[in-house]
Amino acid sequence: MKLYTRRGDQGQTDLFGGQTASKDDLRVETYGQVDELNCVIGLALTACSDPELTDILRTLQHQLFELGADLATPLDSPHADRISRIGQSHIAWLEQTIDTTWARLPEMKTFILPGGSELSARLHVARTVCRRAERACVSLARQQPLGQHAVIYLNRLGDLLFAMARRANQLAGLPDVPWPGQSASH
Repeated sequence: MKLYTRRGDQGQTDLFGGQTASKDDLRVETYGQVDELNCVIGLALTACSDPELTDILRTLQHQLFELGADLATPLDSPHADRISRIGQSHIAWLEQTIDTTWARLPEMKTFILPGGSELSARLHVARTVCRRAERACVSLARQQPLGQHAVIYLNRLGDLLFAMARRANQLAGLPDVPWPGQSASH
């Protein structure tokens, strides 16, 4: 199989199932942002030495690959039954992982700034890429039918990445970087 097909030279790409879409189609943009998120998580992994966080990040990479396939396969695709869609079990895993991670952290008394350890900073970048992918997914869901859990998954994933960024600082022995403005309770 060749790496290049030349089909993209005219600004078109193939969705799973054979449909053709413009490379600037919102569906293509959305799964492209999920792919970018997966790459940013891979970058965070290069700074991660904690086995638990490493396992979470690797699981997320696999799940994001599934989400990309989900988004690249319209519900009416002739091959829709050949891919796994993001489902409630993925969301339940995210929520359980958030709860476990958050329970280990000190109470948050102020808003925090991204930073601290290198891993924390990379996880904050991943969080912002995730939120951008979530916004694109919301827009796509307004235009085209999607699997019912894609938006929810990205919403929870953004929360998990925030919790993991705080945990990364905690594991590095660094405090959260407080925002000197109002406290989080205001």
